[in-house]
Amino acid sequence: MGIIKKLASQTAVYGISSIFGRFLNYLLVPLYTYYFSAAEYGVVAEFYAYAGFFSVVLIFGFETGYFRFRDKTHTGKDFAYSTALIFVLLANLVFFLTIVLFNTKLSEALNYSNHPEYVLCFTLILALDAIASIPFSKLRAENKAFHFAGIKLVEILITVLLSLFFIIYCPKLYAENSHVWINQIYDPAIGIGYIFIANLIASLFKFLLLIPQLKCITYGFDPELFGRMLRYSLPMVVIGFAGIINEMLDRALLKYLLPYDLHTNMKMLGIYSACYKLSILMSLFIQAFRYAAEPFFFSYSSNTDARIVYAKVLKFFVIFCVFIFLLVTLFIDFFKYFVGEEYRVGLDVVPILLMANLCLGIYVNLSIWYKLTDRTLMGAVVSLVGAGLTILLNAWWIPLFGYIGSAWATLACYASMAMVSYLLGRRYYPIAYDIKRVLVYITLGIGLFFAKQNLPIGSGWQQSWLVSSELIALYILITLLFEKRQFLMR
Repeated sequence: MGIIKKLASQTAVYGISSIFGRFLNYLLVPLYTYYFSAAEYGVVAEFYAYAGFFSVVLIFGFETGYFRFRDKTHTGKDFAYSTALIFVLLANLVFFLTIVLFNTKLSEALNYSNHPEYVLCFTLILALDAIASIPFSKLRAENKAFHFAGIKLVEILITVLLSLFFIIYCPKLYAENSHVWINQIYDPAIGIGYIFIANLIASLFKFLLLIPQLKCITYGFDPELFGRMLRYSLPMVVIGFAGIINEMLDRALLKYLLPYDLHTNMKMLGIYSACYKLSILMSLFIQAFRYAAEPFFFSYSSNTDARIVYAKVLKFFVIFCVFIFLLVTLFIDFFKYFVGEEYRVGLDVVPILLMANLCLGIYVNLSIWYKLTDRTLMGAVVSLVGAGLTILLNAWWIPLFGYIGSAWATLACYASMAMVSYLLGRRYYPIAYDIKRVLVYITLGIGLFFAKQNLPIGSGWQQSWLVSSELIALYILITLLFEKRQFLMR
């Protein structure tokens, strides 16, 4: 339990930036959904969906590749870091110049010929973020979690403040027409474009804060090491790209597969994307866990009790994820106010997406078998199978069921990937996971959720909150009874 508590503390530190910091960003959701229509928010959701795909491709898997090879340099200098950084820097420079060259045609193809600046803005954001990912990996590898968290928090804080400035403060001054300078920095016609501008400025500040980490680029480029890193990392691109297909493809496809006109499709996309944000507590915890767990799994793999620890990590991970599932679904009458009234018709997708994210988190835990055995190509195959299932189910279910079909497709995909990864892990890196206990906690969470739906509760929110609190207390009590010995161990 001691090493698990250490991992938990690292997860908590990374959570300062990913959970607390992103929670600040999460507060922008009501800002966007109360000030912009669902169709306008659909534009934002579409671009962020595209951004998800490119964010994987533009890093080329060198985040994980750096972790794998950083301890194998023989001269004392971090050639793995400088080699990765030089490659990612040059690749993103080429990417940016290419998009600049073909921006007009690309904007027309995406139906944004009136706003080609959207494409350019996002291209620069993607390039800056991709380059910054390598210095961030170095901070993680060196256990500089607070440094990592501090820079992430600055980025998010700037995004939040600028969003408030452009979306609330500037329109107020512009309407009053009492300040001449406001006409120089604000144009109402830009509208949702200010969301992109705020993001770009924040990315620039983040990049400036990481400049001290760039000095190691002077170690140079090692071609032989680069070849080894590339062979290891490219399958991770396939895995990451497949993962983004599973996570983001629904929002990219809704615009084209929903059986309505373009405006209505964008409105449905906006509703689905806003309600997707209500599952963010689960996804943020998984992200924070990922930041802490990936270097931990590699560094702890040589210990004799590694597989025992990995099994316990999965169990406690599921316990906490089920708690998040219950927190959001049982108190959905509170969380629904984080989106505008126009968007609340899509709340039915929230429990499905929360459970889908739980399955994704399980897959993250189970996927260590191919990372620790260097079978990244097999891991890529698992991800590709999941991606193929996502494409098939979305193409099938969106025209039939609308965005609710996308939610079910996401759950089916992640559950299938977790199952396949578990079966392959039993063969190539056997770990005695307590599957029965894991399934008990998941079933318990789903059962308590349905119990709330079917209990005769009065119309007042007080009664609803009381029942929800009692159900969560029951879950905690059962968990403590089952895991009492584990919690008491040091």
